[in-house]
Amino acid sequence: MGLKKRIQSNPSLAGMAEIIPDVTFSRAGGEALKMQLIVPWAVGESRADPEFLLEKRYPLVVFVQGSGWTFPNVWYEMPQLCALAREGFVVAAITHRNALEGNPFPACLQDVKTALRYLRANAEEYGIDADRAGLWGTSSGANLSLLAAMTVGDPRYETEEYRGYSDDVDYVAACFPTTDFVEYMLDETSDPGIKDVFAALSGGTVDEEMSVLKKMSPCYYVQKYLKEKSISEKCLKEKTFSEKSMKTTGEFTCPPIFLAHGNRDALIPCRQTEKLYELLDRAGADVTMVTVEGAPHEGSFWSDRMLQLIYSFIRENAG
Repeated sequence: MGLKKRIQSNPSLAGMAEIIPDVTFSRAGGEALKMQLIVPWAVGESRADPEFLLEKRYPLVVFVQGSGWTFPNVWYEMPQLCALAREGFVVAAITHRNALEGNPFPACLQDVKTALRYLRANAEEYGIDADRAGLWGTSSGANLSLLAAMTVGDPRYETEEYRGYSDDVDYVAACFPTTDFVEYMLDETSDPGIKDVFAALSGGTVDEEMSVLKKMSPCYYVQKYLKEKSISEKCLKEKTFSEKSMKTTGEFTCPPIFLAHGNRDALIPCRQTEKLYELLDRAGADVTMVTVEGAPHEGSFWSDRMLQLIYSFIRENAG
């Protein structure tokens, strides 16, 4: 028995998206770094047209896949990222230089910032609202996403590529990040392979002061703020303040942050994220933490429930 149906057309192309593969956004260190872009379908236009420009503007999500600070597999979370693009986001799954191939810190962080600046520089071509951008990262990508948000405008991490464009973001979603490299390095139970990457990030060996590891630790940025604020408040109370002593009196500057970690993570302990949450909360930041019961690193950490929490956070903060 046959069956015939009629449905309405979709003139706005709502819910449709396409992948623009292998978009080169940087040639730092002489190699081409490429991103995979997922964009909502354009209405009544053709990307084959050299004059093509999207009229509609969509908020941007930059995704940084975990890779142990080596070279991310940009396709790992692609189905989950496509869901955001189908909602009306431009999503960029980016790469960065590999720390194990002679690219110590801050190369990987600079690459994340360069990607943000590139996308703003080319916002018209890809239909991006340059005033609405956020970061989502996992593992080492979550660490880099947090660092990018905590070092906006820092000249130490700016390169000549797309100089003048902002690296500011409206939010960060960070899943199972390393937040205190020094604590991890001093822990005898920590994964030795990760410690080897720490040495590569430090330029070959970790110095006695662990100076690079501190620069890579989001916890240290918040601790520094809390220490300086405490000194300033003490000086105000005792009326012994000077320009040098009054380092900070305002709130910690960072966008809303969503943290998530599995409490059975054997690679990066959940305590790493708990510590950052506690520090950010003390600093008065807008921070949320989700603990996933029984979850390891990656794997069963992921569920539709977790994705919906992340999507909701992104929607709420995309402006």
